[in-house]
Amino acid sequence: MLLHRTGPRAQVSPVSEVGLGLWGKLNPDELGPQALARCLIVYPWTQRYFASFGNLSSPAAIMGNPKVAAHGRTVMGGLERAIKNMDNIKATYAPLSVMHSEKLHVAAHGRTVMGGLERAIKNMDNIKATYAPLSVMHSEKLHVDPDNFRLLADCITVCAAMKFGPSGFSPNVQEAWQKFLSVVVSALCRQYH
Repeated sequence: MLLHRTGPRAQVSPVSEVGLGLWGKLNPDELGPQALARCLIVYPWTQRYFASFGNLSSPAAIMGNPKVAAHGRTVMGGLERAIKNMDNIKATYAPLSVMHSEKLHVAAHGRTVMGGLERAIKNMDNIKATYAPLSVMHSEKLHVDPDNFRLLADCITVCAAMKFGPSGFSPNVQEAWQKFLSVVVSALCRQYH
C-alpha cells in the first residue's frame, strides 16, 4: 500500500508523491515508444513476442515502426492505471496479467503497454485491482516471460532519466520511481505465481 492512513485523511507516501509528480511531467506518447523500442533493441529476445509488428530487423526499423510506437503508448496507459490505483495495483493489473500469460501470445496491441502505465498513475489507490486483468492476459494468453516486465520497467526508467537529467531525476526520485515500477511489475506478474 502506497498511501498511509492516519485519521480521517490519507497521507500520500513519498513513492506516491514522486509517481504522481513525475507522471504529470511525462509525455506518454513520447516516452512509451522510446522505452519499448529501447527494450526491443537492448534485449532482442523480447522481439519474439512482437512478430506481428513487422520489420524489427534493425534499431532504425524498430525506432520507426508505428506498431512499436503504438504499443509503447499503450504501456504508458497501463502505468497511468497504476498511478490511479496505487493502493491496489495487483488487482488492477490482474486481467492484463492473465491476458498476457494465457490469451494473446503477444499479438500486436498497440497502446496497451503505455496505456497500462498511465492507468497505474491514475489509480494509485487501487493498483493491484487495476492491473489484475492485465496480469491474467500477459500470463495466460500472451505467455510473456514475466522478467520482460522488469526489463521494460528499466527501459522506462532510463528514458525518464534521459528526459529529466540529473537535476530532475535525482537518486531520490529514481529510488521512488523504481519502487513504484516494482509494484507495477509485481502486479503484472501476479498471475504467474
